[in-house]
Amino acid sequence: MSFVVSSGQLATTGAGVTPGFAAMPLPAAPWEYETIWRTQPQVRTVIGFIARNVAQLGIHVFRRLTDTDRERLIDHPLAQLLAEPLPRMTQYRFVERIVSDLALYDNAYGIKLKLDGTLRILPVPPTLIRPYGGNWIAPSHFETAGGRDFGVDEVVHLHGYSPEGLTYGASPVESLRELLLESSESAKARAAMWKSGARTTGVLVRPADAPEWGPKEKARFREMWRSFTSGGGAEGGTPILEDGMEYKPVGFDPKAAQYIEARKLTREECAAAYFIPPPLIGILDHATYSNIKEQHAHLYQDTLGPWLVMLEQEIAAQILPDLPDNRDVYAEFNIGAKLRGSFEEQAAAASTATGRPWMTVNETRARNNLPAVDDGDTLIVPLNVTEGGLASPRDTAPDGAPKARGRPHTKSGKPSALGSFTAERKALEKSLTAFTERQAEQLLTAAGAKADGMPDLLELWADGHDDRLAQLQSLLADHGYRLAQVGAWEVLDQWNPEAEGWSAEVMLAWVLAAAETHAEQHEEAGREAVAAVQEAGGDGWREALRSAGVAWGTAAAARALTASTELRSFGGHDAAGASGLTKKVWRTGGKKPRASHRAQDGESVSLDDVFSNGLRWPGDGKGRTEELVNCNCTLDYAKEG
Repeated sequence: MSFVVSSGQLATTGAGVTPGFAAMPLPAAPWEYETIWRTQPQVRTVIGFIARNVAQLGIHVFRRLTDTDRERLIDHPLAQLLAEPLPRMTQYRFVERIVSDLALYDNAYGIKLKLDGTLRILPVPPTLIRPYGGNWIAPSHFETAGGRDFGVDEVVHLHGYSPEGLTYGASPVESLRELLLESSESAKARAAMWKSGARTTGVLVRPADAPEWGPKEKARFREMWRSFTSGGGAEGGTPILEDGMEYKPVGFDPKAAQYIEARKLTREECAAAYFIPPPLIGILDHATYSNIKEQHAHLYQDTLGPWLVMLEQEIAAQILPDLPDNRDVYAEFNIGAKLRGSFEEQAAAASTATGRPWMTVNETRARNNLPAVDDGDTLIVPLNVTEGGLASPRDTAPDGAPKARGRPHTKSGKPSALGSFTAERKALEKSLTAFTERQAEQLLTAAGAKADGMPDLLELWADGHDDRLAQLQSLLADHGYRLAQVGAWEVLDQWNPEAEGWSAEVMLAWVLAAAETHAEQHEEAGREAVAAVQEAGGDGWREALRSAGVAWGTAAAARALTASTELRSFGGHDAAGASGLTKKVWRTGGKKPRASHRAQDGESVSLDDVFSNGLRWPGDGKGRTEELVNCNCTLDYAKEG
């Protein structure tokens, strides 16, 4: 990776770009940081906290397919490199080393090696390597303690900010030097105190009118006192003070010295230097259950989030370019598992997201190490859950609401209660049309309740926008998840009946994104219809608004068909990829297919390619609207050869 300095703005600064300009000096004696880490428990606690929490996350490698779609890469060279940076070195140890070096030195180094033709990364302690030469913008090479130089392209160098230049970072420990020195001196004083039997220093006072001692009396008392004080007083017995002598302490006792408070202050300052909330490292003075729980949730967002982003971007900038097949590839830390919350929170969220219970009786019994029971593989759906209505079985159902269909699963994971594509499409059409008609009627009622004359219809529409959009997304997501599974099992039944390597849950994120898009488009269609009535005005606005509601209901049926085709196609495409299929064939469907679709009937492309009309599958939301509406086309799949 070469560095080019233009003769423009940078050259006019005269710093680091003019001939003969010396590189900025590096921090002196970086090995002092190693001594600080070894001897200062507060520094070690904070750095260890950061390094261990980042290292235990794990890094996954993905390829970005679209703005809303990606695939996990397990066999990619980057995934293999991160899994084993060196022979017998785990990913945990590698990340822990890099993060610890960054936290202590604000610099971390790795030398790129080729072992058996495979790229490896050798972490190098910052005390054994440094950038050298060049200028404040970039070094010319890297020097090592062994005397060998490495080119800029041969070294992975991660560093933070330094006010002197762009080639290295300035350690946070520098800002803690005085505080740590004070803590060190305090520790020495504390050790001396314990060594002397935990006694504070003092003097012996003898009254002025006490009898005078001769040499023998002085030697005797001196020997007795020395015997008492040697070994901390543990072997000298109890001293006898003669002639009214008194012992007067001099200096601080442990309580007055506030050793505990000083140590706590040092840890708090170290935590502040690394932006860590004190309760996370054991300072619980002002901790409560609620704020500790909240701080744990923010740990991987605010505390460690910048570290994770920095590492992900450095991997993309310094390692990925040296690997083949790196287009649209990126690494990402797996923080999902840490942000899922407790089992109770996950269960509540999953129940709301699916709109019904999500575990069978036997699945629950298995989690509690209990044997399965007969008829325990059927999902029980409470009577208060309505299709296209309530979002959660914990809500209260309206009177007369229809009972939702259950979705029991077979051993292979297939929802046995799924209907055919036609049945599921009609169910979506019925729910979406009914929802649309209800919303249109509510708008008409709200408008009629206003004073004489046409009210501001767009204002009335905006008042219900958020609730209407949320209900639309929930309705479309529930039906969409079923339609995607219908499409998937149409492929799985033929090519992969046991669904090996495929999971319906993987599709959920895409289904939710598609539901959001279709909900916004349907909501916008309704707003445009209302805006047209508002613009036309006149005494017949009520009849015009009713007609607009009918037209919106008709659009709901078309929207249901378009969404159904897209979700069915996506589900089949996802299952085909998981089943090892590599080719897809366009099949034109419907009584009156559009000319462009009829012309490409039988067209075959690879699984990851697009057809001649620019679509990945029938109903592809990335395509032009005229290619999607009322499309009934399907796909066939096959393996190459």
